[in-house]
Amino acid sequence: MMIQLLRFLVVASAIALLPAEEKADLAVVHRIRAEALQNSKVMDHLFYLTDVNGPRVTGSSGYKKAADWAVKRAAELQLSNARLEKWGPFGRGWEFTRFSAHMIEPAYSPLIGFPLVWSGGTAGPVTGEPVYAVLKAPADFEKHKGKLKGKIVLIDEPRETSLVFTPLARRHSDADLAGLETAPEPGADASRRPPLGNFRSIEEMRQFRTRRAAFLKEEGVLAVIVTGTSADGGTVFATSGGSHEIKNPTPPAMLALTPEHYNRIVRLLEKKIAVKLELDIQARIIEENLDSWNVVAEIPGGRKKDELVLIGAHLDSWQGGTGATDNAAGSAVAIEAMRILKSLNLSMDRTVRLLLWSGEEQGLLGSKAYVKEHYADPAKMQLTSEHGKVSAYYNLDNGSGKIRGVYLQGNDMVRPVFSAWLAPFADLGAKALGIRNTSGTDHLSFDAVGIPAFQFIQEPLEYSTRTHHSNMDVYDHVSKGDLMQAAAIMASFVYHTAMREEMIPRKPLPKPQPERRRP
Repeated sequence: MMIQLLRFLVVASAIALLPAEEKADLAVVHRIRAEALQNSKVMDHLFYLTDVNGPRVTGSSGYKKAADWAVKRAAELQLSNARLEKWGPFGRGWEFTRFSAHMIEPAYSPLIGFPLVWSGGTAGPVTGEPVYAVLKAPADFEKHKGKLKGKIVLIDEPRETSLVFTPLARRHSDADLAGLETAPEPGADASRRPPLGNFRSIEEMRQFRTRRAAFLKEEGVLAVIVTGTSADGGTVFATSGGSHEIKNPTPPAMLALTPEHYNRIVRLLEKKIAVKLELDIQARIIEENLDSWNVVAEIPGGRKKDELVLIGAHLDSWQGGTGATDNAAGSAVAIEAMRILKSLNLSMDRTVRLLLWSGEEQGLLGSKAYVKEHYADPAKMQLTSEHGKVSAYYNLDNGSGKIRGVYLQGNDMVRPVFSAWLAPFADLGAKALGIRNTSGTDHLSFDAVGIPAFQFIQEPLEYSTRTHHSNMDVYDHVSKGDLMQAAAIMASFVYHTAMREEMIPRKPLPKPQPERRRP
C-alpha cells in the first residue's frame, strides 16, 4: 500500500511539473465574437481613413490628418495616452491637388493615370509632343542627351496586355494553407531575392534612379510618363518617381498611365503619327518639416501593467487610390480590436498598446525608428530596459482578407499556444499555422531585435491583382465581413496574450545586423 502511495505521489508530482495545457477562455471569446460580428464599427473607421483622409503619403497633409483623426478616435474610445510620437528625420513630404491628362491629337481621349510621388508639377496646364525614349540603363542617357528638352518623354517599354481568363479575386484553398504550413526543405535557400532586371543589386538600382532623375531635370523635359508596373483594364500600379531623401534630386513632373493608354501612344509614335498631349499636375514637394509621426494609444493593464502586448498596422499609403487595402484595412482592424476590448470592459493583466506606423512604404521606417528608440538598435543589439517587457507584437497588413491563421516567423515554440487560441475560430476559417517567415511589413522590425512578432495569414482576395499600390485601392474593394472576422481574432489574440501567465516564448536573440538600405 505504501509503495502504491509513493508511486502515486511521484506521478502526481511529475504531472504538476508539466506545463499547463494552453486553453482559450471560451466565455471571453464568445463575447468578443458577438461584439465584433454584431456591433462592428470597423467600416466606420475605414471610411474616415480612406474617403475622408486618403491617400496618406508619409509627409503629406493627408497622412497628418489621418494620424490626428486616429488619435481623436482613440480618445473617443477612452484609450489612454493617445498621442502622436515623432520620429525622424524622414525626409521630403509630397502631395498633389490636381491631375488631368488628355490626348488632343490625332483624336481626343482622356487618359487614365496619376502622378508619381516625389516628382514635380507642371505649373499649370501644358501641351506638348511626346517622344518615346526608353531609359532603363546608364547607356541610354548618352543616347538621348540633348534631344528631350520641352518634350513629354515616355521612358518605359510598352507592357504587354492579355485577356483575363481567371478571376482577379480568390481565397485560399485547403491546399494553399497546407503549403503555408509546410516547412521549407532542409538546405533550401530562404534568402533568395526577387529579380532586379538589369541591375545586380538594389543599391545599383537606387543609384540608377537617382541618376535618371538628375538627367531628366538637366534635359529640361516638360514631363515624364511611365506605364503601370502590372495589370491592365484601367488599373494603374505605380508609386514613386523620385526620392524622399533631401540629398537626391527631384525629377520633373512624372505620371503613370494604364498600359492600354500608354501602349496606344507608343504605337502612334512608332507609325510616325503626330501626337499631342495636355497635362495638368499640381504637385508640391514639402520640406518645411522633415519629421514624421506614429500613432500610439493604450489600454492600461492590471497586475502586470508594466508588461506590454503590442498590435499595429501601417497607416501610410501611396497616392493612386485612398490606401484602403494597403493599409487602412489593417489600421481599421487594429483600432476595432481596441474598441472591442475596451467596450467589453475586459480587465487585462498586461497593458495593450496600439501602434499605427508611418514610413512603412519606404522601408518600414516608422516601426524601425520606434523599435530603435524603445527596444534595441538591430545593428548593435544593445537592449533597453523596455525590451524584456514586451510579450508579443501582432501585425495586419496583407489587404482586407479574413484571417486564415498566423505566420509563426520561425518560432515553433508558439505553435501549441496559437493552435489553442485559433481553435474557437475554426468555423470562421482560421486554423493555419505557417512556420515560414513572411516579409515586407512592420512585424519584421520587432523580429529583428528578438521580440516575438507575427503577421496574420490573410485571404488574398484582389490584393495582388487589383488593389496593391493602384488607383483601385479604395473603400469599394474592401471586404466588410472579412474585416469583422479579423478584428474578432486580433482582439482575442491580444486578450489571451495579455492574460497568459507566461510571456510568449522568444527565439534566441539575433546577432547584430548592419543596416540595409531599400530603394
